[in-house]
Amino acid sequence: MSEKPATGKPSIKAYEADGITVTYDRHRCLHAAECVRGLPEVFDTARRPWIQPHAADPAATADVVRHCPTGALHYELASGPAEQGDAGATITTGPGQPLWIRGSFTIDDGSGPRAETRATLCRCGRTTNAPYCSGDGDCTGWHDE
Repeated sequence: MSEKPATGKPSIKAYEADGITVTYDRHRCLHAAECVRGLPEVFDTARRPWIQPHAADPAATADVVRHCPTGALHYELASGPAEQGDAGATITTGPGQPLWIRGSFTIDDGSGPRAETRATLCRCGRTTNAPYCSGDGDCTGWHDE
């Protein structure tokens, strides 16, 4: 996972509970809120810490984490296999949108190759978190420049 200490704080935090550890990389989060909608008792941005994995069954938490489109959230179950992506990879996009990748793939963000299950990559070059989309602006028209 990426580690960009731009603010002096580590970008990745781990939240542990019996049976599961959820990690969050704030530099990859685009606030799609799939986690908040999926399991608000665990993911609540009005509460500190905002991730409380003890508030739900580890399997339910893992299921919601798998819906995070950016890969900002990951999990590790104490009694099960590591998080795995679907075989192969699927890439989707739309006008002014980044590349949304899901599956089992390898990415090298400059710190070396690593296995991934989900990522949102910039396709216009305007990101401050290359190769990931930082959401800093609309990519509409990038190909005309």
